[in-house]
Amino acid sequence: MAQMNNRIKVFRAEFDLTQEDLASKCGVTRQTIIAVEKNKYIPSLELAFKIALIFKQPIEKIFKYS
Repeated sequence: MAQMNNRIKVFRAEFDLTQEDLASKCGVTRQTIIAVEKNKYIPSLELAFKIALIFKQPIEKIFKYS
């Protein structure tokens, strides 16, 4: 079974952002960011792009599908 992993927590630390800060910038709830970070929820393509733009990284640096 395929697995989606991410490095959101690492990038949040580098950018000194809380889960609430990132959620606000993305227009989602903090619970959504928590679920994505814990790999319990696969973000929409739109949300993945928003996160990538906030961290100024290509999506592939943040999300890994294996």
